[in-house]
Amino acid sequence: MPPHRIVVLDAHAIDLAELSWSCLDRLGRVELHPRSAGCVVDHARGAPLVLTNKAVLDRATFEALPELRYVGLLSTGTNVVDLEAAHARGVVVTNVPDYAARSVAQHVFALLLAHTNRVAEHARAVAEGAWAASPDFSFTVAPLRELAGRTLGVVGLGSIGRLVAELGVAHGMRVIAARPRPDAPAPRTDLAAAVERVPLDELFAAADVLSLHCPLVPETRQLVDARRLALMKPDAVLVNTARGGLVDEAAVRAELDAGRLGAVLLDVLSVEPPVLGSPLLGAPRCVVTPHVAWATREARARLIERAAANVEAFLAGRPRNVVAGPGSGR
Repeated sequence: MPPHRIVVLDAHAIDLAELSWSCLDRLGRVELHPRSAGCVVDHARGAPLVLTNKAVLDRATFEALPELRYVGLLSTGTNVVDLEAAHARGVVVTNVPDYAARSVAQHVFALLLAHTNRVAEHARAVAEGAWAASPDFSFTVAPLRELAGRTLGVVGLGSIGRLVAELGVAHGMRVIAARPRPDAPAPRTDLAAAVERVPLDELFAAADVLSLHCPLVPETRQLVDARRLALMKPDAVLVNTARGGLVDEAAVRAELDAGRLGAVLLDVLSVEPPVLGSPLLGAPRCVVTPHVAWATREARARLIERAAANVEAFLAGRPRNVVAGPGSGR
């Protein structure tokens, strides 16, 4: 039997030419494409197994790839794949949960601490000679704030949200979380006592720092809209490392232009890469990093290893982490 052909549609963002795909090589004949924009069907034609990170597989793509039997998402999110079309064609789709949870939680606090301690502003002032010219041993260019005693609101207590909540507790913050749906799983016991559950609008009104960690689904699209922004404290900090579509970017820009919100700290935008005129690029008191919270070397290595384990499980007839297709319950 010839080796299984395994096509990786967009390897560049994951390996950055520094990681090994050897765990996948032993499972079949691997074709690594750095990028597949406009070439998804050409790159995947005839392959039974395809892995994708951001390359989109829509209904038309599935119809053009009749040999396709398996799609392995190189991500936790599933929005780049038409899951209904996959299920209809009997294609198994899997994802990789939790591989970057610690990395994303770390990035949340990297953004937050850089803001509260004005790291970039002070480093820039020193580089420009302000410290050397100062008559004092210490100087500040902007007010510094402690996190202890302030309220951290977490929307979404999944694996990342729980870690962010734990970091908030470790910094002496009061942590509140959006009240879950009745069918949501119970929170972890060691965190339950430290986190107060409140209605969503109450969370927006009470939070000094509000951090988003929920999936982007129709019910959460533009969760942060003009009405909820009006509930927030005028100096509150909004952090989004989840999905750009959770935020009404025009409404956030209006708040910033009006002098409201202490800061908006983002790792995601609704359109990536951003287009010219994107509302939050260049906005006052807004910091944007280029969707890198997930991308520590350790997280990317885990992603490759766990994606390969998903492929191995599928080939053995025991698929795991299934989000569409036979065995998904869809």
